[in-house]
Amino acid sequence: MDVRPGLRHCLPATPVETRRWCLGGRVQGVGFRPFVYRLALAHGLLGWVQNQTGRVEICTQGNRGAQEAFGAALINQAPPLARPQLLAVEQVAAGAFEAFAIRDSERQGEVQVHVPPDYFTCDDCLAELNEPADRRFRYPFINCTQCGPRYTLIHALPYDRSNTSMASFELCPQCAREYADPCDRRFHAEPVACPSCGPRAEFVRPGVCRLVDTVALPACVDALRAGEIIAVKGVGGYHLLCNARDDLAVRRLRERKRRPDKPLAVMFPAPLRAPLQPLLAEVTADDAEQRLLLSPLRPIVLAARRADSTLSPLIAPGLREVGVMLPYSPLHHVLLNDFGGPLVATSGNISGEPVLTENRDAQQRLIHVATGFLHHDRPIVRPADDPVYRTLQGKTRPLRLGRGCAPLELTLPFELSQPVIAVGGHMKNTVALAWERRAVISPHIGDMGSPRSLDVFLQVVEDLQSLYAVRAMATVCDAHPGYATTRWAQQCGLPVTPVYHHRAHASALAAEHNLDQHWLVFTWDGVGYGEDDTLWGGEALAGRPGDWQRVASVRPFRLPGGDKAAREPWRSAAAVSWEIGRTWRDGDGDDRALLCHAWQRRLNAPQTSAVGRLFDAAAALTGVCASASFEGQGPMQLEALCRADSKPVELPLSRDASGVWISDWQPLIENLLDNRDNVQAQAERVHASFAEMLVRQAMTIRQERRVDCIGLCGGVFQNRVLTELACARLQAEGFEVCLSEQVPMNDAGLCFGQVIEYGRTELAGD
Repeated sequence: MDVRPGLRHCLPATPVETRRWCLGGRVQGVGFRPFVYRLALAHGLLGWVQNQTGRVEICTQGNRGAQEAFGAALINQAPPLARPQLLAVEQVAAGAFEAFAIRDSERQGEVQVHVPPDYFTCDDCLAELNEPADRRFRYPFINCTQCGPRYTLIHALPYDRSNTSMASFELCPQCAREYADPCDRRFHAEPVACPSCGPRAEFVRPGVCRLVDTVALPACVDALRAGEIIAVKGVGGYHLLCNARDDLAVRRLRERKRRPDKPLAVMFPAPLRAPLQPLLAEVTADDAEQRLLLSPLRPIVLAARRADSTLSPLIAPGLREVGVMLPYSPLHHVLLNDFGGPLVATSGNISGEPVLTENRDAQQRLIHVATGFLHHDRPIVRPADDPVYRTLQGKTRPLRLGRGCAPLELTLPFELSQPVIAVGGHMKNTVALAWERRAVISPHIGDMGSPRSLDVFLQVVEDLQSLYAVRAMATVCDAHPGYATTRWAQQCGLPVTPVYHHRAHASALAAEHNLDQHWLVFTWDGVGYGEDDTLWGGEALAGRPGDWQRVASVRPFRLPGGDKAAREPWRSAAAVSWEIGRTWRDGDGDDRALLCHAWQRRLNAPQTSAVGRLFDAAAALTGVCASASFEGQGPMQLEALCRADSKPVELPLSRDASGVWISDWQPLIENLLDNRDNVQAQAERVHASFAEMLVRQAMTIRQERRVDCIGLCGGVFQNRVLTELACARLQAEGFEVCLSEQVPMNDAGLCFGQVIEYGRTELAGD
C-alpha cells in the first residue's frame, strides 16, 4: 500500500508508459528516496519509490520524454553522497496511480547491500548550528540526509530509523514533521533529532559532578582551557583532547597514556566562511591536501609544520609533519569554535587497541588519563577510528582506513565462486569480506596483541557478514603460524587458505591497477613470514597475482631477540655490525656480550631480509634512535632529517645459489660506522643508497624478463623521501611506477591482497 503520498498530478495528454527501475550502489543513507520523489514531481511522473535490501526500486508513469529525462537525472543529478548504479529498467503494465509516493521499506529481492560510511557535517547544518534563532542552535547532534553518522549507528539494513541506534529516541512533533515531509532536507534523515527529542551530552568529573545538555560543552571547554585532558565521545569512538599549544598538557597526556613519542593528531576550528584558515596558520598544505581536508571523509592528513607554528613541539617530536584534521561532527565544531584554537585529538584507547566506544568502559579504562569525560547517550554500534592520509608522488594516499571512508567497497577483477573472509595480518589489522565481484574492507581494528583487539576483530568478522547478508564459506589468512588472526582462521571451522605476507602486499597493489601486467613489485616492510620460513621484508616479486616469483632481495642477517628488534633499533644495528665482523658500542656491558654470544649460537635470532629493520639499524647507527616507543620511530625520525639529495653508497648486487639477486648492504653499514659526517648527511645518504639499490635491482631484472610496471608497496614506502627518490630514478630509466591509491600500502591492505591471491589461485585451479 502507498504511504506518504505526494502532490497530485494531471496525466499528460500524450500517450503514457510505465517503467520499473532498479538501482543499486550507494543509494541508502544518502537522501536518495526524497531526491527521487522531487525528481518525479519535477518531471510530472506518477508512481512510487521504495527501499529494498541494498537497493532502491522505482515505478514511474508518464510520457516517454519525461521518462528519459528522469532516467538521465537519476544518475547525473544524484545527491553528492550517492553512488547509484542502474541495474535494470523495463516497461511494465500500467498502474492506477494518482500521485507519486514513497513506500515503506521492504526486505525483498536479491540482497545487494551497500553500507554507507559516516559523513561530516554539511554546510546547511553548520549554518543552523551557528544561527541563534534556529531551534538546533549549538545542538551537537544536528544532521540531515546529506550528513551525519551512518556506519557506526546502523544495526541492519534497509537503512531505516528502526534499524539504527536512534530507534529509542522518539521524534518530537517538529522533527516528525520534517522527517515525513518529502520536500524537507531532513525527510527520512534517520538520525534526525533536536534538543527536545534527541541524544544529550553530559560532562562528567568522576566523583565530583555531572553536567548535562547546554552546560556540558562549556564546562568541557573550560577544563580544556585550564590545561586538562578530556575524553570526548564522537561519532565512532572517543578522543583524548587537550590544548595543542600547551606543552605541559601535551606532556601530561603522553605520560598518562604511556605514549612518549608517537605523533599526536591535531584538530583545528573550521569557521564556516574560511574553514582552513586556522589550520593553514600552523601547517602548509598543497591543493590536493586541502581538498582532502575539506572532503566528506574529513581524514587526518600529514602536513608539514610551518616554521612559525605555535603548536607544542611535543606533538610530533623529531618529525617535520603533523597529522591535522578538521571537525567532522557538530559536537567537535562547537567544541573547537568555543575553544578558539587547535586541540590534540588522539584516539581514546589503550595504545594499540581499538578506539573505545562505550561510556562506562571509556570512563573505567581512561580514568588514569583524563580528568573529565564528555559523554553522550547515542550508542555507537561499532568503532571507527579516524582515517590517515599522506601525500606520496603527488597524490594523497591512505595509511589507515576509518570513519568516513570505511567500509571501503572495491570491485574485484574476477568473480569468486564462494564468499570468503580474509583476516589480514597482526599489525594494523583490517578484515575483508568478498563475494562475487565485490570486496568490502573494514575500518582499522588495530594491533592484535590484546584481548580487546581480538574482541573487536571477532565483532567485525561477524558484523560484516551480518550487515551485507553474506556468509563466508572459506577464510584466508597470513601464512605466519603465530598470528592471532591465523590461529582464529584455523579454528573457525571453515576451509583455510594461507597466503604469504609479501604475495598479499604485491597482489593488493596489482589489483588496484592492471592485474595481468608483467609486474615487478618491491615489497619492503618490517618483517613478514617468508616462503623459506625466514622473515622477509626486502623482496622484489615478479609476475602477477597467483603467480609471483621472488627475484631479488637483500643480504639477510639475524635479529638478536627476534620480535624485540621492532622496538629496539639498537639490536638491528648490533646485528648488522656483528654480521660483517665489526663491533658497535664497545664496552656497553656484559648484557651486550651475552646477547652477542646467543646471536653467534643462533639462539632466538631469526634470519631476516627486512629493509625496515635495516632502516632501524641506520637510525641507531647514526644516533637518531636506539630505542623506540613505537614501531617505525627510528625510520620516521631519520626521514625527517633529510633536506637534499645525496650521493649513494654503491651496494654490490650478485646472484645467490637459488638465482635470486641479492643486494649487499655492507658498504653502507661500514660507511655509517666509519663516517664522521653530520647526522643529516648520513640520513640523506641512507635514503639515496636504498633508492639506488632498488633501481639497480629493477634494471638488472629488466634485462632478464619483461617488466611492464614497477610496484612499490609495504610499510617502508610510506617514507616519502625514499619513495620519491626511487620513483624519480625509476622513471628516469623508463619504468612506469605504481603505488597504492585506495588501499593502504602497509599491513592494513593485506586482507585485500589475500582476497586477490585466493581468487587468482581459485581461478587457476579451475
